[in-house]
Amino acid sequence: MRIEPGWIDYNGHLNMAYYSVLFDRAVDELLAALGLGPDYRLERNMTTFAAQSNVAFLREINLIDTVRVTMQLIDHDEKRMHIWAEMRQADEGWLAATNESMHLHVDLDSRRVGPMPPQVLANFAAIKAAHTRLPRPAGLGRAIAMRPQPREEKAKKLN
Repeated sequence: MRIEPGWIDYNGHLNMAYYSVLFDRAVDELLAALGLGPDYRLERNMTTFAAQSNVAFLREINLIDTVRVTMQLIDHDEKRMHIWAEMRQADEGWLAATNESMHLHVDLDSRRVGPMPPQVLANFAAIKAAHTRLPRPAGLGRAIAMRPQPREEKAKKLN
């Protein structure tokens, strides 16, 4: 994916909101491949909503960069999908950001979470079986917290 000029902020790098845009586009492609794309929405009036997302910004992306997002299905059930994504600079391959997200299958008539049809669940099961062989991502389940600085840790040990 290419970076658009309007996505560069006053610091000269990709604005944090657009990392989410790029991750969202990648999730849309994955879900469409699994049977939950725009045609599914039109035919069944069901779709997916993002319920939670945690982005870790690891390295700056600039206008000249192109990026590649890879996805790993961590888990799913009949109503939810837990997805890990990594954004890499496409030419050099360095890791720029990660995104852990939870998505819900939603019936648009009721605006409530509901079960996916058997064929879609079968698609998810096939991907999950393949992705189970992948290593668990190092940052999976990461919480946001203030960690003590090294000096603070030393001071605690001395007291």
